[in-house]
Amino acid sequence: MFWKKMFGEEKKPERQKEQGFFQKLVSGLEKTKQGFVDKVEEIMTGRKVDEELFEELEEALIQADCGVETSVFLVDQLRERAKSEKITESDQLRNVLVEEIVLLLKKNAAPLKTPEDSPYVLMVVGVNGAGKTTTIGKLAHRFKQEGAKVLLAAGDTFRAGAIEQLEVWANRVGVDLIKHQEGSDPAAVAYDAVNAAKARKSDVLILDTAGRLQTKVNLMSELGKVHRVVQRELGRDLDEILLVVDATTGQNALSQARIFQEAVPLTGIALTKLDGTAKGGIVLALANELNLAVKLVGVGEQYEDLQDFDPNTFASALFGLQINA
Repeated sequence: MFWKKMFGEEKKPERQKEQGFFQKLVSGLEKTKQGFVDKVEEIMTGRKVDEELFEELEEALIQADCGVETSVFLVDQLRERAKSEKITESDQLRNVLVEEIVLLLKKNAAPLKTPEDSPYVLMVVGVNGAGKTTTIGKLAHRFKQEGAKVLLAAGDTFRAGAIEQLEVWANRVGVDLIKHQEGSDPAAVAYDAVNAAKARKSDVLILDTAGRLQTKVNLMSELGKVHRVVQRELGRDLDEILLVVDATTGQNALSQARIFQEAVPLTGIALTKLDGTAKGGIVLALANELNLAVKLVGVGEQYEDLQDFDPNTFASALFGLQINA
């Protein structure tokens, strides 16, 4: 079965690919390193640990899109540890900051759910422009490479060109697509897609959804309806409901996530365009304030540039350290 290859012992990650993505992650985080890490390094080099340092650090974290709540939390953790561990030099405190960041990221860390039933169903939500369609295409490629029979469903029937865009990806990857005409009922597409996945014995069904309607209320109502239809036809919960978030939108990502959480039970976040922002602290804000796992990160346009999120790897790439915590 394909999921044993993906998640079990039959298929070990290829070290060369891992190293290749790590280098891309390092490169993709260069803007964040320059905009955030370098500022932190400047604050935390060759100084005494005092209240002025903590205030400057908190300001730097907020400016890096870590969010006020998360920034205050991290600095409070540093204050406590500096006191209890009798840390008086900023160079020592820097390592403690990295440790706390990794701990924060690990708080809700989780990979994509291991498939137990067939079809394995992913519902993908997010605002238009966040990278939903591209993420779906990359996921379809990933699953197909693992030997899965993949079916896509064009559930964004309201945005002009959305169906055609997903069809291009389906053809490119070489997977089937369920679609209706533009303006059709998305729940009807979802209904047909689940039943087609069953009939065709598909291993994976990935469902696209609308990212915008006339009002926020309409969109959330529509997403809730689609979710209920899929759940009913499956006879169980969906395996994953992923929110695709554009890292370059900064703090707007938090408000988007909160709104979508009200409509459907999100299971995780796919963070795209991480290579396009100098404020990668949004990863910390999302992980800390939403109690949601950042499950996937994208740092480029290639298929392989969407990868599982690992807190140690992320922190290692960002701070240039080997982290095994």
